[in-house]
Amino acid sequence: MIREPVTLPQRPRISMRSSARFFHLVDVIARASEPTATQLMALERSYNSTGEFLSACPELQGDLIQIHAHGSRQLGTIVRPRDGSREGFDIDLIARLASGARHKYDGEHGPALLLDRLHRVLSRYADAHGLRLRRWERCATLEYAEGMCADIAPVIDSPLLAAPFGDTHGLIPDRELRLFDSTNPRGYAKHFDLAAAISPNFTGAVRFAEAMDSVTRAEVTPLPDAQEVFDRLLCRLVQLLKLHRNVAFGVARGSQDMAPSSVFLTTLAAMAYAVEAPQPHESPLELLLDIVERMPLHFERISRSDGSEEWVLPNPSAPRDNLAGGMNSPARQEAFFSWHHRLIGDLKRILHAIENHEGMDVLIKALEGAFGPHCAGAIQQDQTQRRQTSRVAGRVTLISSAAAAPVSVAARPHTYFGR
Repeated sequence: MIREPVTLPQRPRISMRSSARFFHLVDVIARASEPTATQLMALERSYNSTGEFLSACPELQGDLIQIHAHGSRQLGTIVRPRDGSREGFDIDLIARLASGARHKYDGEHGPALLLDRLHRVLSRYADAHGLRLRRWERCATLEYAEGMCADIAPVIDSPLLAAPFGDTHGLIPDRELRLFDSTNPRGYAKHFDLAAAISPNFTGAVRFAEAMDSVTRAEVTPLPDAQEVFDRLLCRLVQLLKLHRNVAFGVARGSQDMAPSSVFLTTLAAMAYAVEAPQPHESPLELLLDIVERMPLHFERISRSDGSEEWVLPNPSAPRDNLAGGMNSPARQEAFFSWHHRLIGDLKRILHAIENHEGMDVLIKALEGAFGPHCAGAIQQDQTQRRQTSRVAGRVTLISSAAAAPVSVAARPHTYFGR
């Protein structure tokens, strides 16, 4: 039986200062889960090299017009992969072909032909560089050095003039289904950027900024600028959702993997943000909780004659693409609602630990249960660095509880990894 979406009938009262401290935790956790500058440079070098090789190959000569990143790297929501055994990050790439290439791949064998040509080219590249190449129904995966992986999919330009973002619409081959499916990664990035750019309506913005800044007057290293928190709120929320999902579902194991896809979660978060951000909220924390609570309201649930449900979430940039298509089994739907229930419960436990001064051990345990040991370790490391900074500056900082611990970090440049 499918569980109904859970709600928060009684939201705990959280002080503005605790809200600021919570967003310090969010910032530390997200930064610890993003690639370093060195890793980003390695990713860029790897896929630029691959793109140059592809552009020179005879199989795609005259058709290939661009290699570009998409997905979390493009949106600024990248996090460590679910496979904790490697340190590398994953990146999604599109080998974009001109619309004129479509006639070369007509018929039921066309999708397989295009994928075969891409695989043949990548096989030569992998052999030349000592890399592993894996083959899938819609793409191929190159495994670079240091655990980095790139999923490379071919997409043929196919504009839809009457559709939203239709100028960047394309067709992606599916070998198993022997057809080309609707897709629009560049249009999706535009849709996400438009949602993220919506200015939140914070009735307590001044008090939240004062709470973020209050530690400066207490001679403790300051929190990130309040406006920086506001600007990247949607990206940080998506990162938290993905990290929590990764912990809740563990490492993916073949066909039994019940985890909701990243694009499904990202789209729900963006749609909920677009609705909730213009509404009055006292603080970013209140907005975040409203978004999380209402995510299940942003896809359609159609009852079937057998008592099951079909979920529908049209891709905002490619309406024929149902982003909830992979969720249409009772087991996956039950798993989603169970995860959503756990997410709300974990957030409440973390906030309760902060607000009620329950101690660092309790807070770290709650963080580890929600976001994994790596994230909890990042908080501990941040605390150590803050204490050392205070000692070097000749100050004595009293840290007597979890509420006092996660309050401050030096203001940093924006970490949005988009274009």
